[in-house]
Amino acid sequence: MLTGDVDDYRDDWGASDSLQALRDLTDAAAATRPALARRAGMSHSELVALEHLFAGPLGPAELARRLGVTTAASTTIIDRLVERGHVRRTPHATDRRRTEVGLTDSGRREVLTYLMPMFQQLEELDHELTDEERAVVTRYLRRATRALRLLALD
Repeated sequence: MLTGDVDDYRDDWGASDSLQALRDLTDAAAATRPALARRAGMSHSELVALEHLFAGPLGPAELARRLGVTTAASTTIIDRLVERGHVRRTPHATDRRRTEVGLTDSGRREVLTYLMPMFQQLEELDHELTDEERAVVTRYLRRATRALRLLALD
């Protein structure tokens, strides 16, 4: 367990195989989106916007919050994605003053084209696990995710 002064643990991060594997995973994940964005010919922010919209339509201000950008920057991102045919703006269902941004079939295809090979490999890996192994991996990853999200809190 890491306790005491931080300088005492400078070299301890990779002390176990599981911690090193987790570090390798986070490094690979950090490199994935920029590489996919380059292959798709779009900015990192545009790709992340498409990923957020994959779950359902969002207002421009909500999309800006999720991307961590200003509403003006979000508008520019949305405009570029509209030009490519990947998203469309529609009036909000209950508030006429607002608009929603939703993924088009083209946008959905764009996201899946680049992510599908990874999804397929991860699914194959998951099928190799027993139910007990899957439960341990799930618990470990969820707790690791909580630890990482603590760094992202504003």
